[in-house]
Amino acid sequence: MLAKTESTGLTEQEIVDEAILTRRSVRAFLPTPIEPSVIRDILEVARWAPSGTNMQPWRAYVVTGDIKDSIADSILNSGIRAEKIEWDEYKYYPDQFFEPYLTRRRTVGFALYNSLGIGRREVERMRAQHDRNFVFFDAPVGLLFTIDRRLNTGSWMDLGMMLENVMIAARGRGLHTCPQAAFAPYHKQIRPIIGMADEEILVCGIALGYEDTSKPENQFRSERAPLEEWVKFVE
Repeated sequence: MLAKTESTGLTEQEIVDEAILTRRSVRAFLPTPIEPSVIRDILEVARWAPSGTNMQPWRAYVVTGDIKDSIADSILNSGIRAEKIEWDEYKYYPDQFFEPYLTRRRTVGFALYNSLGIGRREVERMRAQHDRNFVFFDAPVGLLFTIDRRLNTGSWMDLGMMLENVMIAARGRGLHTCPQAAFAPYHKQIRPIIGMADEEILVCGIALGYEDTSKPENQFRSERAPLEEWVKFVE
């Protein structure tokens, strides 16, 4: 048994587990500002993620205020619908979904829209909800992450571990997040606003802020497959 910390009465294991288990994609945030020092602290912790030969292949842009608004305006006024956008830098999803991934995808999508009272044929309401990605779900802080296009698959794995660090470190400070691949196809709109170099691929965004617990979408909880479906203990 690990010793309990004086400040919380929890063991180190309980503190870590709690941060992981309460991390989820929050889709409505309060306007409560976050001190720049807190954002820096989160990124200071996250940078200790492992990476192959310590290359640290990540790059981050912190956007707030007018810059964050400019990104939203540029995307929403581009006239490019999400279903028509071209994933020309990298493909997040397969061209054709298959099981068990197709069922998991449909289940979470229908459940989220159901929590908002959006029916399966209400396409415009679905689009409006998807577009809330681009205002970072009203979070006061948006984070955008890129990687050098000359790097390979292993470095993308390293970036993923750093992103998880960001989200767990945020939970440790009472904040919530939402990782957002939705930004990636709009790199042409975002690149000039934040000054991305040509060799950078926009991988994703993360909304960062305090959860608005009054919103129905934040009552939604996604499921996880039991260990029996994806773990094999080889003895």
